[in-house]
Parts: sequence; structure tokens; C-alpha cells
Amino acid sequence: MSLSLNRIGLVAARDFKATITSRAFLLGLLVMPVLVVIFTVLGPRILNSRSPQVVGEVMVIDPTGKVTAQLQQTVLPTDIELRRSMETGQNPAAPPARSAATAAPSVGPPIPQVSLVPLPGDADVSTHKTWLIQPRDATPQHLAIVVVRPDAVVRRTDSAAFGNFDLYTSARIDDNTETTLRGSLRAALIAARLHSIGQDPAIIATAQQVMQPESVVVSAAGERSGSRGVARFLPLACGVLIFIGVITAGQALMTSTVEEKSNRVIEVLLAAVSPLELMFGKLLGQLGLGLTLTAVYLGMAVFSLAQYSLAGLLDPMLILYVFAFFIVTFLVFGSLMLTIGSAVNQMAEAQALMGPVIILLIASYSLTPVIGQAPNSTFSVAMSFIPPVNTFAMIARIASSAPPPAWEVWTTLLISCVTSALVIWFAAKVFKIALLMHGKPPSIATLFKWARMA
Repeated sequence: MSLSLNRIGLVAARDFKATITSRAFLLGLLVMPVLVVIFTVLGPRILNSRSPQVVGEVMVIDPTGKVTAQLQQTVLPTDIELRRSMETGQNPAAPPARSAATAAPSVGPPIPQVSLVPLPGDADVSTHKTWLIQPRDATPQHLAIVVVRPDAVVRRTDSAAFGNFDLYTSARIDDNTETTLRGSLRAALIAARLHSIGQDPAIIATAQQVMQPESVVVSAAGERSGSRGVARFLPLACGVLIFIGVITAGQALMTSTVEEKSNRVIEVLLAAVSPLELMFGKLLGQLGLGLTLTAVYLGMAVFSLAQYSLAGLLDPMLILYVFAFFIVTFLVFGSLMLTIGSAVNQMAEAQALMGPVIILLIASYSLTPVIGQAPNSTFSVAMSFIPPVNTFAMIARIASSAPPPAWEVWTTLLISCVTSALVIWFAAKVFKIALLMHGKPPSIATLFKWARMA
């Protein structure tokens, strides 16, 4: 019997419209955009919102007489901001003049305004601990007591290590303030130790500043800026896009087939179209659904990268490859799910047959981060030519920092097209026999028997 493209198109349009307008699908489709907006747009604004700046005092007991002077400098907002920029890999401007009145930075956690209360070096800390206990609304806050060890600057002759410091904090001190104070104490101790041996801490600090520039990726297509974080994430992200599209549209394809078979709607449809026209129509309809879903999620991914000025890191060809590999991947797994849907009468009966398909799909997707880290290893190259894992393996290699040559990509696409054609042929054989059969659900061996019979 010849196939009518018009009837196939009508079935595809019916399935596409029925699924995409369902409440469950629309709700699932809208959940992800809402989460993306929250995490990419509102998240950074919430995290960077300014909290009240902590203004408080720190009591210092310094038997060495050398650490307190350095600590007066390292608790200044300008010094703290400079250390933070170096820790995050940002390229700070020339170190500004130190001033206690300098405002806190515009981004990041607020910098506490700390004043030191020096005590004699032989003061007993136990008699001053009550200083940390004060009413909640008291100002300024008593933040901490720092007790410097006598050998914190000059080592004892019988020890190879320097002494440290003891820190007693108020119950009201927050994590950011305590972390900042510890960083200032560390910087002060290092400066005092360097001064004690006649070295200039400023010169040494300048010599240690090696800022990490953004890499520039050079390829036959030209130069583009690179980002190691994005490069590590892209293979997994591409795998996720294909996985979500295939599992969502494939499950919808199987569910609709089972429901129409159990409700006897299939019999009405077969009065108007042939079994093969119905199968190809349903397969193409859900393929369109998957492409729509992938396009929406891909658009959200580009939007998310644009929020951090990283959209330029995406190669336009990568987007085309995502759609191409999604299509061949869906034709393989979608055909298998359609076969299972036509062979059973209830969704509960499909679970046993779906197990191997889902395991194979998840295993293929799970390899993407591994292959993305070593795209040209023997394992990665081998996986690129073994169906049905090859589509996930190749898209991970394409999205990696070392993409494969074009001939490997096209070879993988050719292998995937041949694989999808064979799976569709198998699905068509089973579909014609299983569609009107009722009773005990078949086993996997029975499905292959039906394919040989058709």
C-alpha cells in the first residue's frame, strides 16, 4: 500500500496539537523558563543585594608588639577588597591609597568596618571575655578577641613552625565577618614575619600577583574568547538538551499510543489511515514536539549565557548539530517507545519493556561529561561510532574544547541515520501486528518474533 504524505501530515499535526496543548505539557514546559529566570536573572541580584554593613570592634592582645600595627592596615576595606579580587582571579586596579573611610565594594559580601582595641601584651584574656557579651542593640558591636601567640612572628629556637593566634568571637558575629577577620589576621601575620627578616611585604605581594587572563581559542573559523568553566559545562548541557527532548517526546508518544489503543480510538483512526501512515504520523508529530521543546530550552540556555555576557562563546554550528543529533536520537529511541506503546494495553504493562530502553538512554547521556573531558581519547572516539551511544558521544566531543574533525562528525551522522532507519523498519513491522492485539503483554523475544512474521 502506498503511503499518503497528506494523511501522515494530518496524523502528525493531530498528535502535535493534542500534546502541546495539554495542561501537563504546558505546565512542564513553563516550569523550566520560570526556574531559569529565577536563577539567572533574580538569583545574582538577590545574592548581590547589599546587607547591612557590620561596624564593630576587635580586641587585640599582642605580646609580640608587631602584629597589631600590621592588622591596622589589613582590616581596612581597601586591603580586604584587594585580597578578594586576587582570590577570585579578577584583575584589580593599581592598589589604592589605604584609607579607613574608603567605601565597601559595589559587589560581593559587605566588608565589615572594624576598629581595633589594643590591650597590653600581658593582659589576661579570661578577664576580658565578658566584653563579648552585650545587648543585641548595642553599638558598636564587640566582634572578637584576638590573642597573638608570643612566637607568631619569630619562631622559637626549638620549633620549626611559627606560632599562631587564638580567636574568641561573639555569638552575634556572622560567617562573612569572621572569615574576613581571619583573612586580615593571616595577612597581618605574614607581613609582620616578613618585616622581621627585613623583607618588604608590598614587593612580595606584588610579585605574587599573577592574574589569569581569558584564553583565546584559535581555529580555522577564526579566533574567539574561551572560558574553561563554560567549556567544561557545554558537553553536559548539550547532552541534557537531547536527553530531555527525547525522554519527554518519547514518553508522550508511548503514552498517547497506549491510551488510544486501550480506548479503542486506534480502531477509528485505522478506518481512515493505514497502520504505517498512523505510525509515521505519530512519530513525526512527537518529533516536532521534541524539536519545539529543544528550541525553547536552547533559547533559555542562550539567554542565561547572555546574562553573564557569555553568549558569544557558543558556536552557531553547535546549535545546528544539537538539532541534527536530536533528530536521529529521537528517531531511534522514539521508534522503540512507539513499538512498546503499540504492544501493550496499559501503562503498567509497559514498564518491563521500557526498562532496557531507559537504561540505554540514561547510560548514553551519562557518558557526555566523561567524554567532554577527554574528547580525543580512544574510548571517546570509539563511542562516537557505536550506536545508539554515538550521538551523545559525538555531541559531547563537538561541544568540548577540542572538537573532532568534520569527517568524524558526518560519519557519526551517517551511522545514526542508518541505525534510525533500521529501528524504524523494526518498529513498523511490530506496529502492524501489535496495534490491534490485546491480552497478555509480549516479551522482548515476542517482539522480534512479530518483526520476522510481518
